[in-house]
Amino acid sequence: MSVFYVLLGLVLLVVGGEFLVRSSVGLSFKLNLSKMVIGLTVVSFATSAPELLVSLQAALDGFSDISLGNVIGSNIANIGLVLGLTAIISTLGIDHDFFRFNWPVMVLFSLALYLILKNDHVISRSEGLGLLGALCVYLYFLIQRARKARPTEEGQNDEIDDGLSKTSYFKIVVWLIIGAVALYFGSEFLVKGAKELASALGVSDYAISVTVIAIGTSVPELAASVIAALKKEKAISLGNLIGSNIFNIASVLGLTAVITPINVIDPSILSTNIFWLIGFALILLPLGFLPIKMELSRWKGFLLFAAYCVFIGLIFA
Repeated sequence: MSVFYVLLGLVLLVVGGEFLVRSSVGLSFKLNLSKMVIGLTVVSFATSAPELLVSLQAALDGFSDISLGNVIGSNIANIGLVLGLTAIISTLGIDHDFFRFNWPVMVLFSLALYLILKNDHVISRSEGLGLLGALCVYLYFLIQRARKARPTEEGQNDEIDDGLSKTSYFKIVVWLIIGAVALYFGSEFLVKGAKELASALGVSDYAISVTVIAIGTSVPELAASVIAALKKEKAISLGNLIGSNIFNIASVLGLTAVITPINVIDPSILSTNIFWLIGFALILLPLGFLPIKMELSRWKGFLLFAAYCVFIGLIFA
């Protein structure tokens, strides 16, 4: 039953996340927000909803390790699994602006998370508010930079469906309800199944959260990236994945900590896994410049994916 609960929870999270994104984008069009703002803010928050609901549910149930494992594992999976597999399928070009803004911000948030946890082994409410405040500053500069780089809206954010601008309020409300209900029950089933599965396998809740749950909540990004790569489309960008990592730390852990402080229970979080998180973030710099500049080729994808497999193996070892 534990495996059934996990699978059911993952399916509901994927369905709920999709409906939430569609309803959020539809409502944003109704509010006359630009496609640029929708893509940089609304979609980013909506796609982080599965991680947020799972982390919040786990923290409220007293399983802080699942909250931290979900975010740490998701961030590692976004680079090692999602980016690795995507680069294996199709070489990815890197925007020159990537290393000037998004990458340094992701590294700073990753290091900030380490320092917060190392300090007193807890993310307090004040620290959660600090993460949310830092996220607001990041979003402000992100939007300002986007406006300067692209003074016109034409052709921006092609991954956003223009048809959603014609969606009725009734559909938006229905989609929002479906998304909220699916996310709620999906997080309930996933956390319940993860706890039972960890007990059955004789491993920690954290081990399950940093692997099974993390991969599950990264399924939407993985599916979209692989499909785009197979179609030779440029719908997936390195910046979007890195932005997701920033949102996971700042919004997911920030909001969860504001509601209920997150404690470090499993010692492996600070002894090894947080360094994997930082390592996957830092490795993008040399990979982006050596030997071919501003390109993630197939062999670099294999390297990222192999490193992720080693990480998973060590978790269960």
